[in-house]
Amino acid sequence: MAASGARYVGLAGAVLLAVAGYLGGALPDAPLGVTPESIWRTPDGPATLTCWLVGTALLVGAWWSLRDGAPSTRWTYVTAGLWALPLLVTPPMGSRDVYSYACQGWTYAHGVDPYAVGVAAAGCPWLDTVAPIWRDTPAPYGPVFVLLAALAVGLSGGLTGTIVALRVIAVAGLLLAALCLPGLARAAGVPTRRAAWLALAGPLVGVHLIAGAHNDAVMLGLLLCGLLVAIRRPLRPGALPPAGGLLLAGALLGLAVTVKATAVVVVPFAVLAGVRRPYTVRALVRDGGWLAGGLVGAVLVTSVLSGLGFGWVGGLTHSGDSEQWTSPPTAVGFVVDYAGALVGRDPQAVPVIRAVALLLLAGVLVVLWWRTWRALRRLNDARVVVRGAALALVATVVLSPVFHPWYATWPLALLALTALRTTWYALPAAVAAFLALPDGTNLARSTKAPGALAMTALLLTLLLRATRRSRPG
Repeated sequence: MAASGARYVGLAGAVLLAVAGYLGGALPDAPLGVTPESIWRTPDGPATLTCWLVGTALLVGAWWSLRDGAPSTRWTYVTAGLWALPLLVTPPMGSRDVYSYACQGWTYAHGVDPYAVGVAAAGCPWLDTVAPIWRDTPAPYGPVFVLLAALAVGLSGGLTGTIVALRVIAVAGLLLAALCLPGLARAAGVPTRRAAWLALAGPLVGVHLIAGAHNDAVMLGLLLCGLLVAIRRPLRPGALPPAGGLLLAGALLGLAVTVKATAVVVVPFAVLAGVRRPYTVRALVRDGGWLAGGLVGAVLVTSVLSGLGFGWVGGLTHSGDSEQWTSPPTAVGFVVDYAGALVGRDPQAVPVIRAVALLLLAGVLVVLWWRTWRALRRLNDARVVVRGAALALVATVVLSPVFHPWYATWPLALLALTALRTTWYALPAAVAAFLALPDGTNLARSTKAPGALAMTALLLTLLLRATRRSRPG
């Protein structure tokens, strides 16, 4: 597809998705617990689903066609902006999480600790808009995002104004990411036009980070900014005091962690990015200590000044309350439970396999860091660090207990800066774009058994292929 054609095909897709949002998006009064069949039977259901399906297909197709590089960086930013415009003014779509954000902000703004009680117990006046599964669980986000959500409530007072303010905050996070991508692309030695296209123009960004106003956008902006400062600081020693760059990088990464804790897996790689040659253990401890100091300082200051302390750490345990086959460990657990049911057993395998996957994740992260450290000492290339951080996010997404479509934006932003072959990571992102309906209905809930079997079969296939490739001869 020619670039000019791709631009307007994608814009048509974004417009259709915006129409789907108006017809049947995640509106405050939309019914909860619906299925694709029940949506179809509503008066606007056929039009909603048709606009969603065709719009998603057009947007995905246009993005996919230029995955190896748009004509220029300026063209990329202009096109991504055009595609974002219709989704910027549509009602929330893809999930109802933004209503949870609003209620958590309301809870804090009214003097209640959102890490101690759920939004139902706090008395949020917009409780009916929140998905039932999240009404009684404490907030799983860090104090910085709770403060931002409370700010959104304070600026508007009403639900609609709060949603608008939260969307503006999400867009600000994306703009920060857009500002940092060129510098990261130059450091990693890849074309900015390709990195920006993959990271910013994808359908998951428009639907979930902009229209859905997910806080992942803020996390990504701070994460990329912190990583850029860490990478560039050794190259520009006169720009800041000797430790100033690392303290700033650590503070930015700390703010990212206090939005969404997932950002913490990138921190060890950012430490490597900030180490000055020669790459010795002493240099690692010296420079890593400054970055760690900035991170710890940011976490402590925001936790203390917010008055919330570290209650947000406990809230992270509730992120696995949702069980869907889109998480590979959960899918394997489902299959084990199905097999047990055939012989009259109830293995309750999901929590066990999730725990094993988290242990495996810890081991994978350690191995990735060690391999990155060794490669950096040999090659002295910033791409090594960015690639290590990207693979750490890939492992986190694959081995976590829960996967939602917008989670794919985490590794995508960094893989766009390093990987030469795009299909292996752009294809899952394209598929994930079809998982959530405009009203937030996740198709994984209505395809539990076949989805779990398919995911497990895919994992076994990939494992067999990897085993065969590793055999000598």
